[in-house]
Amino acid sequence: VGRIPVSGTLVPRDEILVYPQVNGYTIDELRVDIGDSVAKGDILAVLNARTLEAQLAQSQAELARAKANTSQAQSQITSAEATATQAESVLERTRQLQRNGATTQAALDQAIATAQSAAASLASAQDGLLVARAQEQTAQAQLDIAQLGLEHATLRAPVAGLISARNGQIGAIAASAGEPIYRIIAGGIIEVEAEVIETALGGLQVGDTADVTIAGSGKVAGTVRRISPTVDAVNRLGLIRISLGDAKGLRAGVFASGWVVTDQRHSLTVPTTAVLTDAEGTFVLVVNDGVLEKRPVVADLIWNNLREIISGIAADEIVVAKAGAFFGDGDTINPIFADSDGAPK
Repeated sequence: VGRIPVSGTLVPRDEILVYPQVNGYTIDELRVDIGDSVAKGDILAVLNARTLEAQLAQSQAELARAKANTSQAQSQITSAEATATQAESVLERTRQLQRNGATTQAALDQAIATAQSAAASLASAQDGLLVARAQEQTAQAQLDIAQLGLEHATLRAPVAGLISARNGQIGAIAASAGEPIYRIIAGGIIEVEAEVIETALGGLQVGDTADVTIAGSGKVAGTVRRISPTVDAVNRLGLIRISLGDAKGLRAGVFASGWVVTDQRHSLTVPTTAVLTDAEGTFVLVVNDGVLEKRPVVADLIWNNLREIISGIAADEIVVAKAGAFFGDGDTINPIFADSDGAPK
């Protein structure tokens, strides 16, 4: 088994900060406390909303007035359209009479002026309707803002989770600056934020299993969820996040340590003390009828005082497990065989 040691602290996977979205109002109620579980939409706190209620009533009145202005402007258009239609009819009759010589040029000029004045009045009334509608839209937007502000006077949980901190106090002035009124651990999910030496980061992959020991809780199985793409330039450590599944009773801030399993396979192994290194590379001393043979090998994982051998020796060969550094190729020895626990027999 290939393992990488890790150590770190329990942290929330996602922590939600709850700030007031309206400033300058006193806190009247705080309905939840640290350790409480909340569902999405639950009321957390209530701000004093009397001023916001008055602003809402004022906005409603402004909207009603704007709608009345719009209705009045529409009526003015209807009246101006009737006047313009009548003026056009008079103008047409006057032109007919003038062509037949039954009226004067002055009468025709007067009819033309009256029609033009009626058309101008209609255009002005139409512009007035556009202004009235714009004022109505402005009043509606102000009403929407007032309603939103009143809704924001009630702070609700944006997600389901666990209350981890309460900084608000009844009677205090709510403000979006400084500490949030509440902190929520989203879903109540706690995981390990662990440090790993930079040389081991390359051997980690998302999904690797982990065996974590948590102070006060014992061993918990986990899975690598996230690997930081950066390394701290000062301590040369990188951060990883280890998901702990459905583990219960965990608390943020608790120390945790353990191992991440990067490889697991069945292989040929020898005691770690049997593997030696010199200028030519890695080797073991193989015993053949009491004579030592220096055998180059390719070694890999170290686990439980055993060293994996990729190639170089066979499963039935005998190697020097201890004191190999005092012997060399071709030396004759009197081998003392060990039990499985390493004791001479």
